[in-house]
Amino acid sequence: MTDRSTAPSRLSAWCLCASLLWTSAAQAQGLRPSGQLNVPRNPSPPTSAPATGQATADYIVALVNSEPITNSEVRQRLARVEQQLSERGGAMPSREVLAREVLEQLINERAQLQQATELGITVDEAAVTQAELSVAAQNQMTPEALRRRLAAEGLDINRFRGDLRRQILLQRIHERQVDSRVRVSEADIDEFIRDQQGSGSADSLELNLGHVLVTVPEGASEQRVQELQARAQQAAERARAGGDFAAVAREFSDAPERANGGLLGMRAANRLPELFVNATRALNVGGVAGPLRSPAGFHVLKVVDKRQGAMPGATITQTRARHILLRTSAQLSEAEALSRLAGYRQQIASGQATFEALAREHSQDGSAPQGGDLGWANPGQFVPEFEQAMANLRPGEMSEPLVSRFGVHLIRVEERRQNTLSQRDQREMVRGLVREKKIDEALNTWAQDVRGRAFVELREAPQP
Repeated sequence: MTDRSTAPSRLSAWCLCASLLWTSAAQAQGLRPSGQLNVPRNPSPPTSAPATGQATADYIVALVNSEPITNSEVRQRLARVEQQLSERGGAMPSREVLAREVLEQLINERAQLQQATELGITVDEAAVTQAELSVAAQNQMTPEALRRRLAAEGLDINRFRGDLRRQILLQRIHERQVDSRVRVSEADIDEFIRDQQGSGSADSLELNLGHVLVTVPEGASEQRVQELQARAQQAAERARAGGDFAAVAREFSDAPERANGGLLGMRAANRLPELFVNATRALNVGGVAGPLRSPAGFHVLKVVDKRQGAMPGATITQTRARHILLRTSAQLSEAEALSRLAGYRQQIASGQATFEALAREHSQDGSAPQGGDLGWANPGQFVPEFEQAMANLRPGEMSEPLVSRFGVHLIRVEERRQNTLSQRDQREMVRGLVREKKIDEALNTWAQDVRGRAFVELREAPQP
């Protein structure tokens, strides 16, 4: 997922939970990509004690609309931030600088959480429990093992669940106030592709032009040329006024395509005359160019459709796999699901049953009627824990039973292939990239607005 620096802090280990995609209905329907979550380790204690006598006594460092942020909150977040930065390597800012940045992050979060409360956005216990189960699944643990791990690291389960609740709340207000309002147009996709290609050249531009040709006979007198130019000008004015271009073409055009309403059809720009491309490249759909003079006569052009072609050379490795999914519930524990799938695996390996038959009979996924066949999948199409296990298999191999946030799986890879993405697939991939970029920009603007409207009173400086 993309870093959103002015949204909830992505510095904190807890705040990695800001990408909790299990709270979205769309992702709850199947194997969808999501951010990776980590169980935070016990943060190390501060390496140096504060110089003042306030080192052991907590105090208020800021008020956000009368709600306090305390020094202990800053210190707790700071310790986790330092842990993450240390694990990533690289230069470490001074603790004083980092403490100020952490305080600003906490102020931003507090203001956004307050707005979520004002809008009536809530998070119930079931959502928090599902989030906890998902964290456990991503770390290949049972929920009980996760809690034992947290306790061993000195992390309180109630604080852990409280942080999960706040991150889900932040995600929900972002979805309502920002994500749901972002739209990606075909023009946005075209612009992105042009930027990636560097020039938007005729090699990638595609045009569908309406064409009117007023032929100028060879050797025509100057007066005759002016008469024909006036005729072409009349056609252009009718087209610009919004008249039916097909009717204009049938009335004025001498070109063969007049019978087709003057339409040339969608063509790569490098298959069109340079005169046509240069005149229409900068026009939007519906724009009219001309009259333009060529040796054949006068041309009037209307941009009926326009798009930037596919990006060249987009070749990916696709995987076709099958899986059997058992969803855990009050009637089926995770341990029982693991044991049951281990039994299915043994039956398949020994030839007592086929993967397809067991998937049809037992899988609790929409792919069950197809024998668990997931079709050809692009990289990143599934959640990370599923994707990683699938990537480690060779064609014909089966995985051991594995846990994801959706349940317990048995996977078999059928085959792999190199495939050049179709133009449609490439544009859909670009659509996702553009949407993420737009969301980031909109979220930054929204977060700054929320911060600007909050009454923030800075009290004493935090003591890291």
